[in-house]
Amino acid sequence: MEDKKNFGFGTQIRKSPYFNSTVKWGATGFSVYNHMYIPRDFGDPEQNFWNLVNEAILCDVAVERQVEITGPDATKFIQLLTPRDLSKLSVGQCKYVLIVNNDGGILNDPVLLRLKENHYWLSLADSDILLWAQGVAVNSGLDVKIIEPDVSPLQLQGPNSGKIMEALFGESINDLKYYWLRELDLNGIPLIVSRTGWSSELGYELYLRDGSKGDQLWEKIMAAGKPHRLKPGHTSSIRRIEGGMLSYHADADINTNPYELNLGRLVNLDTDINFIGKDALQKINQDGIKRKQVGVILDCDPLTGPNTTFWEITKDNQVVGKITSAVYSPRLKQNIALAMVSINNSEIGTVLDVKMNDKIIKATVTEKPFYDPKKKLASS
Repeated sequence: MEDKKNFGFGTQIRKSPYFNSTVKWGATGFSVYNHMYIPRDFGDPEQNFWNLVNEAILCDVAVERQVEITGPDATKFIQLLTPRDLSKLSVGQCKYVLIVNNDGGILNDPVLLRLKENHYWLSLADSDILLWAQGVAVNSGLDVKIIEPDVSPLQLQGPNSGKIMEALFGESINDLKYYWLRELDLNGIPLIVSRTGWSSELGYELYLRDGSKGDQLWEKIMAAGKPHRLKPGHTSSIRRIEGGMLSYHADADINTNPYELNLGRLVNLDTDINFIGKDALQKINQDGIKRKQVGVILDCDPLTGPNTTFWEITKDNQVVGKITSAVYSPRLKQNIALAMVSINNSEIGTVLDVKMNDKIIKATVTEKPFYDPKKKLASS
């Protein structure tokens, strides 16, 4: 497998700076995300889940590629990209945002990091937002520079992650608040560290700013984590579905709007801010939605793994939606799923039929997130 060093989106699949370390530490399976290899298999997914929720795991998420936006008009340009009001976003703060097209369809749901007054990163889900942002910039009339920097994040997640960060950076790291960032240096390794992650657990992301030091950073974290039972791991489908977290291309795509996903809080229509898709989102908000994302409990034997296709949902033999993400939760001892269903079938307690492979099973609409709905674990 050839190591592609180029930074920039394209058709070539490249390895992360942590690739060799993940193989050394037991990664046996990879998939492709944002044109990069991401480790997906460190053994039993259920054990990976328990490692995450009981102790801590270290995940290579360099596939969360960064779009860097700088220049005199960077702040104005970032606001053009997202319907979330950023007027109170401080330097050193992060926000979960949506990027939508002119029809209000979701193109990506990145974390936005504000490093300096006119210096931003978009930490991406799986879609080519670098190309979108550069295209928008061409006709925006704004003075911005948009590139992919040499930045590769790792996720350190789980209840012991704070102790490991303290071992690495000292007690001062305990002052880092949820969804804030800090510029740090770890024995010559340049980093941005944020109190964020894709796990619904206490966690941190370490954004390496020099790809040549990937193996060095990985080993330092694993060494610091050994007394705290840190394990190498991969992002947990079980935990993210428990937490109701979106996976782009599964639970959201260009044909999905924020209101269908109960994310109207990320759309600010009652301000003077201008953003792409504003007219479309105003109309959607006014007219109301025809479908909605819900949580469901699937009544069948424990699933042996996440779904790999959408499962059709019916009511009275009429198609009313689809299961987008499903998994068995060993903690809840239930098959849990995220689904997109017609608004008439979205009320809690509604019983639906799901076509799963060659059989029909019952599904009951329920509250989501399925676990820790107030996100106290991640934010406390």
